[in-house]
This record gives sequence, structure tokens and C-alpha cells, in this order.
Amino acid sequence: MLFSLYCKDGPKGPEVRKNIRPQHVAYLETHADQLVYAGPLLDENDSPIGSLIVIEVADRAAAEAFSVGDPYAKEGAFENVEIVATRQVFPKQ
Repeated sequence: MLFSLYCKDGPKGPEVRKNIRPQHVAYLETHADQLVYAGPLLDENDSPIGSLIVIEVADRAAAEAFSVGDPYAKEGAFENVEIVATRQVFPKQ
């Protein structure tokens, strides 16, 4: 099942991103087989303001576990994380 994780940075976001990006990327790499898409949300100046991740996992509990395991989440980068089930329509698989 696909889930989108819309992660909006809080006040600590820029500092956390700067300090632990390698750990975040390593975490994503350990889940590469589950990731459909992962990348930053950007403001009008191309500065990161959050993350958008689409992950394929068994259920919502697995999506939540992935979310809380992210080093950015553990270190308090995110002010809010919305997890929503989704379905791919395009491109057709």
C-alpha cells in the first residue's frame, strides 16, 4: 500500500537538516526498496521547508514506524507530519 508523508519543518528544521543530512540520506538508503519518491519541499528561494516521501509498505502502522525512525523526525526537524494513503494512477505501472 502506498502512503504519502508530508513533513513540514518547524523552527529547528534548517539547523537539523544542516547537521544530520547524511544520517537522513543513509536512513532513506536502507529503505530504498520501499521508496517510490523522496525529496525536499522547497520555498520560493529553493530552500528546504520540509520533505515529501511516498513509501510502499504493508499498512499505516509501517508508514508511521518509518516516519518516526527518520533521523530528521528524531531530531525534531518536523513541526508536523501528515501520513495519508494514496494510489498511483499515472504513470500506469
